[in-house]
Amino acid sequence: MFGPVLQDCRASIGMLYVLPPGRKALELAVLSGGPWQMAAPWARVMPDDPLPLADAVRRRCAVWVGSQEEMARRYPRLGFVLPYDFVLAAFPVICGSAVWGGLVLLWPVRHPAKPTVRERGAIDAFCRRAGLVMQRAADEGKPVRAEPTPRTLAPLPQPTPDRAEAVAAHTFTERLPVGCCSLDLDGRVTYLNAAAADLLDVDTARLMGSRPWKVLLWLDRPDFEERYRAAVISRRPTTFTAVRPPGLRLSFDLYPDDSGVSVHITALPEESCGAAIAPAVQAPRGAAEAVGAATLYQLMHMAATLSEVVRVKDVVDLVGDQLVPGFEVQGLALWLAEGGRLRILGSRGYSAEFLARFDGQPLTDPTPPAQALTSGSPSFFGSYAEFQRTYPHAPRFKDRDAWAFLPLIASGRPIGLVVLSYDHPRDFPTAERAILTSVAGLIAQVLDRARLYDANLNLARTLQAGLLPQALPSVPGLQVTARYLPAGHGTDIGGDFYDLIRCGSQCAAITIGDVQGHNVQAAALMGQVRTAVHAHAAAHTAPGAVLARTNRLIADLNPGLFTSCLYAHLDLARHNARLATAGHPAPLIRHPDGRTEALAVPVGILLGVTADAGYPTLDIPVPPGTVLVLYTDGLVEAPGTDIDHATDRLAQHLTRAGGTQDVDDLADSLLEHAMPTTTGTDDIALLVARVM
Repeated sequence: MFGPVLQDCRASIGMLYVLPPGRKALELAVLSGGPWQMAAPWARVMPDDPLPLADAVRRRCAVWVGSQEEMARRYPRLGFVLPYDFVLAAFPVICGSAVWGGLVLLWPVRHPAKPTVRERGAIDAFCRRAGLVMQRAADEGKPVRAEPTPRTLAPLPQPTPDRAEAVAAHTFTERLPVGCCSLDLDGRVTYLNAAAADLLDVDTARLMGSRPWKVLLWLDRPDFEERYRAAVISRRPTTFTAVRPPGLRLSFDLYPDDSGVSVHITALPEESCGAAIAPAVQAPRGAAEAVGAATLYQLMHMAATLSEVVRVKDVVDLVGDQLVPGFEVQGLALWLAEGGRLRILGSRGYSAEFLARFDGQPLTDPTPPAQALTSGSPSFFGSYAEFQRTYPHAPRFKDRDAWAFLPLIASGRPIGLVVLSYDHPRDFPTAERAILTSVAGLIAQVLDRARLYDANLNLARTLQAGLLPQALPSVPGLQVTARYLPAGHGTDIGGDFYDLIRCGSQCAAITIGDVQGHNVQAAALMGQVRTAVHAHAAAHTAPGAVLARTNRLIADLNPGLFTSCLYAHLDLARHNARLATAGHPAPLIRHPDGRTEALAVPVGILLGVTADAGYPTLDIPVPPGTVLVLYTDGLVEAPGTDIDHATDRLAQHLTRAGGTQDVDDLADSLLEHAMPTTTGTDDIALLVARVM
């Protein structure tokens, strides 16, 4: 099903992601048209990542990026790591109201910036079918999940020549004075003629099946791999020059298509080396000095991504997602030094039973992790024999054959450890050790910052929980529930509040508000406002007077912050309500007959602007079956979204869902409806009340 849509759309590279139930991250399941190593940094995509696929899934619409310039402008992180010309499109895979995955397609830059009618039809049909398949699989209890390494589709088979044609083609290439070499999409040599072997000064058998820059030390610089990456992703010819020791200058011309890359190799005369020729790759001082382009790009991507995470859990997930595929690691364990012991934070490629024996071990134990951390110096073991000589009694997980123990040092203090393991012996040349040590230093800084953030977050949430109602009182004749969702960024603390106040045996008040700002000062003022409103309501004060008196209190306190507030007094015996608002979004009302509207409550100015403000009221009937929905603007506001349109959509959803669901299910349904269009950068408070 995946292959045909690539053919119909003439896409050069395709990636299919799945979003299993209960998971937050989109996982790469199928890859076509490119090597796994290039896609590894995006094996998992979070909904809030600054990537086209995340935007497509969050907005539930197609996202097109028509050029390298547009990519650099809209998605600078992706443009930084893939600085090539190509057209990219991302699409959500949806069935019903649920998102089940996403599709990413790449075309050569000669493709139009927008799809043709035929291409869009093929893409839409595929996304519908894929969504239906994933929905059915989940319903049957067998949800589609991605493997640790995505399935890679082989290129479409080429016409097979008969024996005579094959012999003629081979004879033809062997006659050429030009070196001919063929690479598959993974960069491995599949064919080499005699002229190429002679120019490269290598035995054909030694190069077949290998990546040239891994075998020929004088090519083990970023240039060759970089040009190969550019050819595969952009599907455009490219060229570069390199010097084969002792001084032969060679020109490499790369011609890509959907099955691989053809390379022409020619020797350049000395006098042709002018300004028009690309700078030569100088012969390395030794194999230990070489660093590949993939490693450099992976390091840049990891640094850019780590700079944006703030939570310890996010650091753990990102380190696992990036280090394991990007650096060809089979096992990873991330440890934290805490109270003189090592605590496991997360892992990849290890069983929980194996790591449990190390979790909580004292730093004084003579184990590899503890000694590496206490010494503060990284240690590398290229084989099991080398590891066993140093730690003869240390357990070995499966058939691991090489290890790197990387202490995490922040501000001169050891705060944790990263352990990497490989299932084959490894040399760990100097350049690779330097890269891994740099990565460990980067992780240490981010992890130390994340620990401080989490500590402040826990303090902020404790304060927030203390200021909001621990439970809403029971009021006969009224069903009420409330929800509070903190913002997804910043300190996760704000000034949104709600309350239900009993005003007598058959009267109650519901209120909601939003203090300007997202900090401890805003939360403290929120507590004062809520207390004032509660006190005035309990004294049976009229709604307009409640807001006026609270406003005078805020003006006297002069906190420098403004507050919106909506207050509704419900007389359950007479089935009517009186409402007043201080600049707060209009509440929604669902009448017993199913009609839903936003109430046109006369708007008073925000609390705290001027001490002598007045607040007019609105009287409405609330017969049994009436549903009132009070909310803060975080539920309907998002950059680039019209708030009136979002409110109308919320009202339409209330019309459909408000008649049969109880208030708890209805509140959850309203939040679920709004979340795909909101950005999570503002707090959300929601209060739902049904008159019985």
